[in-house]
Amino acid sequence: MDLQFIGIDPDTGKNGSPTAWVDQETADIVIQSYTADEATQAQCVDRTAPGHAKSIPDHETVIRIPARLVPILREACDAAERAQL
Repeated sequence: MDLQFIGIDPDTGKNGSPTAWVDQETADIVIQSYTADEATQAQCVDRTAPGHAKSIPDHETVIRIPARLVPILREACDAAERAQL
């Protein structure tokens, strides 16, 4: 795995830093962000995709990405497109 740092929440302090990277081998976007609270997770389960089980699988999680990270995610999407083989 070769992660390319894209950006960090511009309003972050020294801890708790929503961050975006792109895996240069797979073009996957990797996100570090806040764990969604129980109320948000419950709504995600309640409003799941049609035809899917109403649960969050053990190998998945729900995260909350601050809106101020959107420009960084756009940059990550562009970098992922450029990295695709």
